[in-house]
Amino acid sequence: MSVNFKPLADRILVEPSAAETKTASGIIIPDTAQEKPQEGTVVAVGPGKKDEPMTVKEGDRVLYGKYSGTELKIDGKDYMIMKESDLFGIIG
Repeated sequence: MSVNFKPLADRILVEPSAAETKTASGIIIPDTAQEKPQEGTVVAVGPGKKDEPMTVKEGDRVLYGKYSGTELKIDGKDYMIMKESDLFGIIG
């Protein structure tokens, strides 16, 4: 996944996972009722702050808060940009 975008300081660029379109029992969820995904894949990582190296790297699957970050579109694709501190953790 190569994106022509380099985050600054302790920010990361995340590609959100696709929203669930069906329930476990097979009921289709309309677009208006779908919840925002709270996990995604790290696409780009900033250099970190002085004396605070980054702990995530490109390709990590991460979990973040429902209202974390800022949505943006790059080359027609949706991404989230947020501080590393907005992450809850890395999904193993």
